[in-house]
Amino acid sequence: MTDKATTRRVLTASLVGTAVEFYDFYIYATAASLVFGPLFFPSSSPTAQLLSSYATFAIAFIARPVGAVFFGHFGDRIGRKSTLVASLLLMGGSTTAIAFLPGYAMAGWIAPLLLCILRFGQGFGLGGEWGGAALLAVENAPPGWKARFGMFPQLGAPVGFIAANGLFLILGLTLTSEQFFSWGWRIPFLLSAVLVAIGLWVRLSLTETPAFKAALEEAPPPTVPLGEVMRTNWREVLGGTFGVVACFCIYYISTAFALGYGTKTLGYSREAFLGVQLIAILFMAGGIIWAGYWSDATNPRRVLMIGCALAVLGGFALAPLLGSGSLLLVGAFLSVAMVLMGLVYGPLGAWLPGLFPARVRYTGASVAFNVGGIIGGGMTPLIAEGLAKAGGLTYVGYYLSAACVLSLVALLLLKPKAE
Repeated sequence: MTDKATTRRVLTASLVGTAVEFYDFYIYATAASLVFGPLFFPSSSPTAQLLSSYATFAIAFIARPVGAVFFGHFGDRIGRKSTLVASLLLMGGSTTAIAFLPGYAMAGWIAPLLLCILRFGQGFGLGGEWGGAALLAVENAPPGWKARFGMFPQLGAPVGFIAANGLFLILGLTLTSEQFFSWGWRIPFLLSAVLVAIGLWVRLSLTETPAFKAALEEAPPPTVPLGEVMRTNWREVLGGTFGVVACFCIYYISTAFALGYGTKTLGYSREAFLGVQLIAILFMAGGIIWAGYWSDATNPRRVLMIGCALAVLGGFALAPLLGSGSLLLVGAFLSVAMVLMGLVYGPLGAWLPGLFPARVRYTGASVAFNVGGIIGGGMTPLIAEGLAKAGGLTYVGYYLSAACVLSLVALLLLKPKAE
């Protein structure tokens, strides 16, 4: 086992780096719900602008598996450390550049084009981030601690969310609507540069993981990691992909869709709804920690299956609670949903890497996680918005339950050899 200082450094790097990456991703999701529609797209109707904004949100999910293949290739060939630094720089640079974009009124069609390019850069960078951060944690974990070490990159998600939405909440309380729409929304994107610098400072002090070093001693690195993992572990890639669908669907319905629907359709103020979401995200952090300890006491797959089964039932509570007209009941639903999110997300840091041998682990875990992100999250705000317009929140709840059933079936079929 590594000494305590090294352990703290590894866990901090996996947490801080992922928090920075997810902060970048979440400020885009929040801005897409609040300002990007009228800012970057021609006037037609508020609904059309919101749908167009959500469509740019989906671009990053298409970019993520491309980034997973690219960074996974180098992560399995040259190491985890340098690959993680590169992914952080790419996503942080893309996010910061969004702050300087002109709107549609100034630049016409060039404005949404540039937004889409930078959004692709965000997704490309994040495609290499999660897998590397998870491997950094679990490949340094002592026996019996993999899930608890693996929960640290997962905790980066609520930390990044709190930083992103907390900043938007502060801006909403201190700026007028005109100021926020004119220039205030750019501040969170500018601050990304500071957070990236902190993440780089932590990660540049790391060494390679013991598992990667051992894999290099046993055999030369794979020439084409993607080809090898698809040839030898295609079942794990397929099962892992569908196993992560639930967490993405739960999260983006409870955050991006709920924020847009709550403020634009239900009429809640932006500040009030962001405040409710900030409270709910604390329940997600609690769920992740609970899942980490529970997974080490049992196994990650079992916790994931229980979380998915409970989330199937949670889908039926979406319509009566989110559409109740009571912000208290809305908050109750979002809090429960975030606990369930913790149960289906927290164990992934240990479960997904554990499906693959060390020599192709970066590629296998990253591809499964990010392709699953397309299925579970890429189009979810757009689909949920369309379902809500066509048939009401009940259909959104059915959609959520169906996604969780899909993950539950994948987990049931992909039984590890050790179990």
